[in-house]
Amino acid sequence: MNRAKLQAFGGFLTAMVIPNMGAFIAWGFITALFIPTAWIPNEGFNELVAPMVKYMLPMMLAYSGGKLVHGERGAIAGCVGTFGLIVGSEVNMFLGAMIMGPLSAWCVKQFDRLIDGKIPAGFEMVVNNFSLGIIAMILSLCSYAAIGPVIEFANEMITSMITSLVKTGFLPLLSVVNEPAKVLFLNNVIDQGVYYPLGMQQAAEAGKSIFFMVASNPGAGLGLLLA
Repeated sequence: MNRAKLQAFGGFLTAMVIPNMGAFIAWGFITALFIPTAWIPNEGFNELVAPMVKYMLPMMLAYSGGKLVHGERGAIAGCVGTFGLIVGSEVNMFLGAMIMGPLSAWCVKQFDRLIDGKIPAGFEMVVNNFSLGIIAMILSLCSYAAIGPVIEFANEMITSMITSLVKTGFLPLLSVVNEPAKVLFLNNVIDQGVYYPLGMQQAAEAGKSIFFMVASNPGAGLGLLLA
């Protein structure tokens, strides 16, 4: 049962990321082509890189995650709730968006269940719009003041641990985690939940990242099969 739940969670993360891959690819091309150390540096186009990675991409993840949980209302709540994280944090909130987007949508979903069938006829639009606005506002304020610092701390801890391991030169040790996860079909949880956000943060700073290749590396699995 626990494995099934983790597999479902991995599928949820994948469903949040995959629809936005085109946007990530677009940002990747802009970064690879136009940053100062790129193939054809362009000062004007380079100005697109930072806002896209700080605001646009996390907001798209939050929208997708919110929509998966509670449709359009969840998507809107996810965006507004996540914006507090983005503004209140110094790091790129990919991981935060993948948490806050669905969480915000879940809060709206619970409220909608609570008032289902209790709204007087003719007041549906007023109640729905104001309730969404008030809940989204509260979520945004909470994410800015309280949730954001917690996610930022967790993000920094994970990044520090994995980066320290990478710097030692023992990158293959990550396969000790990845390969059993692949056997259990849990690699999506690690890939979309950890390596992708870390890779996007590193790529925003350095223009490239090894984290995109860690989970997809077939060498470790081939070695096990040959052994």
